[in-house]
Amino acid sequence: MGRPLPGVAIEIVDSSTLEPLGANTEGLIMVKGPNVMAGYLKRDDLTEKAIVNGWYDTGDIGKLDEDGFLSITDRLARFSKIGGEMVPHLAIEEVIYDELKTNEQVIAVTSIPDEKKGEQLVVLYTEDASPAEKLCEIVDKSNMPNIFKPKRANYIKIDEIPLLGSGKLDIMKLRKIATEIKSGS
Repeated sequence: MGRPLPGVAIEIVDSSTLEPLGANTEGLIMVKGPNVMAGYLKRDDLTEKAIVNGWYDTGDIGKLDEDGFLSITDRLARFSKIGGEMVPHLAIEEVIYDELKTNEQVIAVTSIPDEKKGEQLVVLYTEDASPAEKLCEIVDKSNMPNIFKPKRANYIKIDEIPLLGSGKLDIMKLRKIATEIKSGS
């Protein structure tokens, strides 16, 4: 993205503890400056979630290098908290897409609630992706930590990957589809 505008401060913090992180360490992007909203009109509840100690919680994940250049790497909504660990959906998708050698939107990772671990990962895929067995094999053979690897039963074929009008993944619809299929509704 580059450097922030004059008068704008950016801080990268741990998404769980909100403790500041060092250079080149990925975390939650917080912004402060005259261009940041003061809060939501007559919605103190939303303001308390968005503004933390004077910093605006962007919901984006990124890092600052030693020279102050910002890189945005993901959205916090595209992470799952499993057994206390933050698991990035994009990292799993990249492993699969690299192996499939396609840029077409044929898979998407989401999560559903899990009583024991908080959340569990689900891979939704279309006919144009490989069969579930192949997708599972790609992930299992990767060097990702085991916590990043969805259960075999959590690879679910769907007709199409839901997208917003902007062409971005419809994160809410992905989660709804996965939840409905896994709960049998």
